[in-house]
Amino acid sequence: MAAPGKCFLVTGPPGVGKTTLIIRVLDALRHSNPTLKVQGFYSREIREGAERVGFEVVTLDGRKAPLASTKISSLESHKWPTVGRYKVDISSFESIALPELQVKEDTDLFIIDEVGKMELFSSSFFPAVLRVLESNIPLLASVPVPKSGRDIPGVARLKNDPGATIYTLNTSNRDAMKEQIYSNLVNLLQNH
Repeated sequence: MAAPGKCFLVTGPPGVGKTTLIIRVLDALRHSNPTLKVQGFYSREIREGAERVGFEVVTLDGRKAPLASTKISSLESHKWPTVGRYKVDISSFESIALPELQVKEDTDLFIIDEVGKMELFSSSFFPAVLRVLESNIPLLASVPVPKSGRDIPGVARLKNDPGATIYTLNTSNRDAMKEQIYSNLVNLLQNH
């Protein structure tokens, strides 16, 4: 359980700009506090022309690994879980994401983009997220909107955490949300 006000969850429909918002907040925080120690990752689309063919995980220091793809040639891929038309490469995801979620005493902030269906296929991922939540280190994460009115159980657990504040993003409030989340994190980090 996170301490009150220490878990910031950004949600909204696909393509609304959750990842962009998180990166902009992180850039602003690093600009105002260059010594800030941040751990985590974000997910980014892989495109071929106009077509989205997959996703990759990118650490905050720039390392990358595949998360999911429509163009998998691995012999192992028939065993991989599927989300829509994407095959999820759990071992690749875990190899880069899990080390980023190791709780260290000098960490000021965790970024997790995203806690979603693909990531939750990893049996090790959600326990690592819970350890981050329990560490009392501030967390900025994105979560998907519920499908058919029902959240994924792990997402529901995060959203129901007493320390969670949920920011619902849409195309008209993105800039205001960025400023609000940034201000709240600055205040929190100054008192951390």
